[in-house]
Amino acid sequence: MSKKITQTAGREQLGDFAPMFAKLNDDVLFGEVWNEKAIDVKTKCIITVVSLMASGITDSSLQYHLINAKNNGVTREEIAAIITHATMYTGWPKGWAVFRLAKEVWADESAVSEKDKHQNSIMFPIGEENPYSQFFIGKSYLAPVSTKQIPIFNVTFEPGCRNNWHIHHAKSGGGQMLICIGGRGYYQEWGKEPVEMNPGDVINIPAEVKHWHGAAKDSWFSHLAVETQGEDAENEWLEPVTHEEYSKLK
Repeated sequence: MSKKITQTAGREQLGDFAPMFAKLNDDVLFGEVWNEKAIDVKTKCIITVVSLMASGITDSSLQYHLINAKNNGVTREEIAAIITHATMYTGWPKGWAVFRLAKEVWADESAVSEKDKHQNSIMFPIGEENPYSQFFIGKSYLAPVSTKQIPIFNVTFEPGCRNNWHIHHAKSGGGQMLICIGGRGYYQEWGKEPVEMNPGDVINIPAEVKHWHGAAKDSWFSHLAVETQGEDAENEWLEPVTHEEYSKLK
């Protein structure tokens, strides 16, 4: 459920001088129109920026709405594409004027690491460097999501990172479930073709099946690892996935 948008600037700045205008600004524009459910807030932010740009308004009101757009998920790459596209219809000088403001608003984004960008795209923490790193090629991270009832961990792989072939042993029950929550990666069982994993994909791994999983070459990758309870369950780490095997993936 999205957070309700509220605004008090109208009453704070014009409440005594123009109470009707203040009421329309705070209660109607931001109270009703911005909270209308047919269009998501991010899309409303984009529409507003383009509308102000088309009107030639490049003052503090546009800066406010650029900041609002950034806070509601519009990335630097997206705003650059939006302004460029709108410039073709609104005029070149307006494009230059809006880009000057947008560069200031998104100035700090260039300093954000790829790890931070990936963290901002998923709902679970990346956590700390994986204590089982000796069984991985590349860097990975591990964050406990639940340690009671059913153990669940978020495992995050940097681009190109993958774990070794391994087997979840158990006399009965056991195995593991993988739920992709971000990025793009792969899962492969011994003797079978690799399976690409994208957000929302679920892999069920029975006990005693030799397999590996990890990130694509060009993408961070996070999945929840859900440990299935079993009798005498243990994990056996095996040989690494070779460069020749991995290089065949897209």
